[in-house]
Amino acid sequence: MPDETMVGRVWKFDNDISTDVLSPGQYAVAPLEVRKLHVLESVNPSFAQECQPGDIVISGTNFGCGSSRETAPENLKAVGVACVVAESLARIFMRNAVAVGLPVIVCVGVHDAFEDGHEIEVDLATGRVRNVTTGVELQGDSLPEEMRGILAAGGILEVLRAQGGRGT
Repeated sequence: MPDETMVGRVWKFDNDISTDVLSPGQYAVAPLEVRKLHVLESVNPSFAQECQPGDIVISGTNFGCGSSRETAPENLKAVGVACVVAESLARIFMRNAVAVGLPVIVCVGVHDAFEDGHEIEVDLATGRVRNVTTGVELQGDSLPEEMRGILAAGGILEVLRAQGGRGT
């Protein structure tokens, strides 16, 4: 499996970030290039324009709550988010994120340990989360090897393609 440790700049959000905020309904059928411009705009209007490839989203509890929009993790991935680390994740959001190749982990205490702009290091295999800026280390939930395999492949469609062309 490729390197499962990532380092990036933090974007911090609070509790109950819903799929409606991650993928606003008025853009639900718009092309990805349009949808990604509106991700999280109601809570941070500059996020979609200023997010850089490799940035990492930190959140409080219940990240990805709401409807089961696959576009929610797709939009985050499209703006360059490398990973989401939250106090807790909505189960359907977690499944959709892994399915589209966006790493997500649960790490209790992460919201209080980071501020916008801090540098974070996340190890998906061990669940270790480190605030590079302050030196604080936390232990989150590691991802099972099967999930990490899907992420390493780029999502479930890539796994299916590699298994004989299904999913095309």
